[in-house]
Amino acid sequence: MTSNSCPLPSGGCAVRRVGVLTGGGDCPGLNAVLRAVTKSLLRQCQAQVIGIEDGFAGLMADGRTRELDWRAVSGILFSGGTVLGTSNSANPLASEAATEGVLARARALGLEALVAIGGDGTMTIGHGLAERGLPVVGVPKTIDNDIEGCERSFGFDTAVATVTEALERIQTTAQSHSRVMIVETMGRYSGWIALEAGLAGSADVILLPEIDYDLQAVLALCRERERHQRYTVICIGEGAKPRGGQMTIERMETASPDPIRLGGVAHVLRAALQPHLQSEVRATVLGHVQRGGAPTPFDRVLATQFGNQAAQLVMRGEFNRMVTLQGGMLGSVPLAGVAARNRRVPPDHPLLVAARQIGISFGEP
Repeated sequence: MTSNSCPLPSGGCAVRRVGVLTGGGDCPGLNAVLRAVTKSLLRQCQAQVIGIEDGFAGLMADGRTRELDWRAVSGILFSGGTVLGTSNSANPLASEAATEGVLARARALGLEALVAIGGDGTMTIGHGLAERGLPVVGVPKTIDNDIEGCERSFGFDTAVATVTEALERIQTTAQSHSRVMIVETMGRYSGWIALEAGLAGSADVILLPEIDYDLQAVLALCRERERHQRYTVICIGEGAKPRGGQMTIERMETASPDPIRLGGVAHVLRAALQPHLQSEVRATVLGHVQRGGAPTPFDRVLATQFGNQAAQLVMRGEFNRMVTLQGGMLGSVPLAGVAARNRRVPPDHPLLVAARQIGISFGEP
């Protein structure tokens, strides 16, 4: 056996040449998926796996592919980021010419299937290409945990662990200086990161995009804690907004499938709170540290399962579908039911109920 070969090849499948790419933002666990997809296809049906660099941008330009053999994906399980690179601005559906160009390049590469690893934007693009004749299997990836039809996406557990550690550190300085400390998380229009990390990190207030907060309710809690605990920790999702207000938009990127870039809501809240409190109010925006670093063991295992499941769908010829986890079981759902949708925190979610019952505020009057 050579260093580039896979051990004990077995079985077979009709698909002999498969492309794989990572689209959208980076996320812990992407390399674990690439490893599992490649090794499963090499070992089980001896298919040729072609890695496409920089997401769909690699299919929108020539010469941005490389073959993935056994050696190429060995030793990458623990690594954050993606060895193929990614892009959250390349959109093959932006024009008919762009779409036709991508389909033509896929044909020129001899791709009989494409495994697209990404979030809702990537799934939307994958569905559009599948409808135009390119067989696609999607793998849900997002630290935001907001992909429709999937109860847990890889990368989310790592992001929650990162935010939780930050909240722990913030609490010690809040106690020392008797401050109100606001920590802003990612999550876009969904509050899963803020909710789970806020619970794990002992936040006193958790503000979510799904629950418009009442500023007076937040002020009242901060004033009460000034008299007793002397500090307050607030965890706020980037898509949160006050009642009657708007989300805080940092910038617009018109070339991206999702042009709205949120950010800065912690500073907006700090400016609203500070004039009415004796405590000093500080804001911390965690930003991209939530995306970086090695994946947790949970995410490594989940990503490996997702990658292997994607390979099974390819081998069975089940295309225009996305790997999913529902009820704790692996499965798949049609891409049509995922494209351009977000999974948000439902109003009756058990974590919301538990948090309210132990006295955590969601900014409700």
